[in-house]
Amino acid sequence: MVPFASAEAAWFWFVQSQMARAEGAKIVAGAGLYPRPCEPVDICREVERLYRGRRLVIDHIKVMRHYGMRMMSPDPRRPKEARAHHVWVGAMKRLEDALVLKGIVDSSLSWRANCV
Repeated sequence: MVPFASAEAAWFWFVQSQMARAEGAKIVAGAGLYPRPCEPVDICREVERLYRGRRLVIDHIKVMRHYGMRMMSPDPRRPKEARAHHVWVGAMKRLEDALVLKGIVDSSLSWRANCV
């Protein structure tokens, strides 16, 4: 199993899988390029759990959905994306903490682990 390097990578993978599923693709465990330690539904469950526990709020979800569909994080250098970037970073920190505990994200590869 190949864990994700970050919550952001896991989120983009989840969004891609959901988009493919909506277009009619059949999701089959282990059929991807890398065997992952989870299924897309596991990421969805963690986001739902964080939302129910009020660790994520609706602003987090909206930003995650919007930029997930664009397959890129908000650029803090763009004035129209500065607030979204702040919300995105907060959401990814919370999601990453949860995904590290589940073994879905490898904390040693995480961008947060590399910040001294």
